[in-house]
Amino acid sequence: MRRSIDDLRAFYGEPTGALVRRLVARRLDDAWGEAANCDVLGIGYATPWLDAFVGARRVVAAMPSGQGVEAWPQVGRNRTLLVDDRSLPFAAGSFDRVLLIHALEEADDPAALLAEAVRAMAPAGRIILAAAARGGLWAQAESTPFGHGRPFTRGQLERLVREAGLEPTARSQTLYTPPWKPLLGMADGIEQFGKTLLPGAAGVILLEASRQAYARVRPGGAVSRIRVAAPELAPRPANRGPLVDSNPMAGLDGSGEAP
Repeated sequence: MRRSIDDLRAFYGEPTGALVRRLVARRLDDAWGEAANCDVLGIGYATPWLDAFVGARRVVAAMPSGQGVEAWPQVGRNRTLLVDDRSLPFAAGSFDRVLLIHALEEADDPAALLAEAVRAMAPAGRIILAAAARGGLWAQAESTPFGHGRPFTRGQLERLVREAGLEPTARSQTLYTPPWKPLLGMADGIEQFGKTLLPGAAGVILLEASRQAYARVRPGGAVSRIRVAAPELAPRPANRGPLVDSNPMAGLDGSGEAP
């Protein structure tokens, strides 16, 4: 059973939720910047982060029916709607950027949800999965949305996106700070300490993926699809070109580390 929209709104209105919003927003900014000239889809409960994509043409927040939908300023480019997460009401290839957050952990069928998200993604689109980390303290804290449903390891998320026909291109993690209010004021220092000495203690994993299939023409004119193993990419704001990073542990900021 999904957390209700009222529970999610209440959490993000508290100091603990504000910290989550700030730290996850850093990772998303590293990856997509303002999402200039992109159509952006958020699935689950993504509205705390969607307003940052000020360069987007269109921003849509799709909220699962078991969760409920909130009022969000529906001015110009912004829209919210209640959806069946196994049958999204979007044409194939509608969105350049897709963000899943508070989506997979409580889905009845995470693979079916991801398949629908991929169907709605443009051929050259990019998707980020943000999920509670199985080894982190946040997955044990039922007072937060990350303490409900099924947490994931990085390997599980990578298998999930590969089964959906995608290839992981970047990964990062955050929320090393325990979900205890007395420690919130020390969050920046704890994040620096955690990423260096306790990488397995992160509360949230972020994995970016894209399609990595290319066409190959065989003798005689037949066309087959081949999958190419791409190097790790350092994601960048949507209006810039790709950056190749040889570090196999590169994170969503291209450094393998959260600031």
